Amino acid sequence: MTDVVMPQMGESIVEGTLTKWLKKAGDTVALDEPLFEISTDKVDTEIPSPVAGVLAEVLVAEGQTIQVNTVVGRIGESGAAPAKADAPKAEAPKAEAPKAEAPEVAAPVAAAPVAAAPAVVAAVPSGPLSPLVRRMARENNIDLSRITGTGAGGRITKDDVEAYLKGAAPAPARVAPAAPVAAAAPAKPFVPAEKTRVEAMPMIRQKIAEHMIFSQNTSAHVTTVHRVDMTKVAKMRAKHKDAFAARHGMSLTFLPFVTRAAAEALALFPLLNASIDGTNIVFHNEINIGIAVALDGALIVPVIRNADEKNVTGLQRSIVDLAGRARSKQLKPDEIQGGTFSITNFGSFGSVFATPMINQPQVAILGVGTVEKVVAVVDDAIAIRSQCFLALSFDHRLIDGALADQFTGKVKSILENWTEDIL
Repeated sequence: MTDVVMPQMGESIVEGTLTKWLKKAGDTVALDEPLFEISTDKVDTEIPSPVAGVLAEVLVAEGQTIQVNTVVGRIGESGAAPAKADAPKAEAPKAEAPKAEAPEVAAPVAAAPVAAAPAVVAAVPSGPLSPLVRRMARENNIDLSRITGTGAGGRITKDDVEAYLKGAAPAPARVAPAAPVAAAAPAKPFVPAEKTRVEAMPMIRQKIAEHMIFSQNTSAHVTTVHRVDMTKVAKMRAKHKDAFAARHGMSLTFLPFVTRAAAEALALFPLLNASIDGTNIVFHNEINIGIAVALDGALIVPVIRNADEKNVTGLQRSIVDLAGRARSKQLKPDEIQGGTFSITNFGSFGSVFATPMINQPQVAILGVGTVEKVVAVVDDAIAIRSQCFLALSFDHRLIDGALADQFTGKVKSILENWTEDIL
């Protein structure tokens, strides 16, 4: 009998949520065949079977958050009789958290408790927290710095929070500005109408929601938009796209050109490649650019490391590889960490421009609108040009408008005067 354990998905990952079993007790599994899905603070991914055989026991029910190296199931030899598959059902109390999230997710959440979340998390010195612990702290107005973690490396777990709630006095009244509380407090709890459907928000969507609120409440978001003439890039792409596809087995898009230009500009404007730590500025020694990838009902930002060292071909390879593995849930947690700047290509869906949300703890993100042919005035004459809008959202705590425009202007200049051949 072979134990199947919750794997260690990165140095900072000490627990995860088993979101779905892809096999049930009694099913035959092959070596490296996807066995179950897990969700961590960093990524959702499929876990392959360590051996071939029959899934004899399922020890952890879907929706449970458990520590790494916890045995979640056992695989026996082919032909072995499976153990009772109902065992995890008897442990329903441990899996109550996901069930309880359906009404909590569906109900309108008061703005004041959500806004308090970053302050609560920031008070904890013991490293990353699971989405469940963050939600429990937010909803119960808990200062997590008062809790001693019993998890790996002193990490605070769900059991630690529950123990604190049982032994602690009622939390003091939530402190928030009077106006936001009055404006955000719902008149009454949400009650589904007759022609509505309520379902639990997927775990990855919950994490995205937390990250977006955290970013909104952390950075002073400002967006500047520049119109860019992409005609030279468009001609270069049209000239080589067939040969590029034949040689490399992939399409040549506009995104690697923009990524290349952004990497060059970041080298010249290092403040856009920095982070804020309290009252300190953290300058990163590498240019690691995250590329937003749209999934089915979700979003993930895998990172191209040392993007400034890659040419257009190398960047296109990295973009295709990371996007493909993101959609097939094959990314590793380390591949979505360590980004110093991000790019989101909403133009691939036809959007002209938008105001993207900063990916914490970064201080800027570049949005790329769709490239389209438009009528333009060139040297006092009417011409047809390929143009797009670049929208840079930046953290005004660190970056002023002048610097943001200088950076975006540099990206614009590189693209409008493109000379680098790609083959």
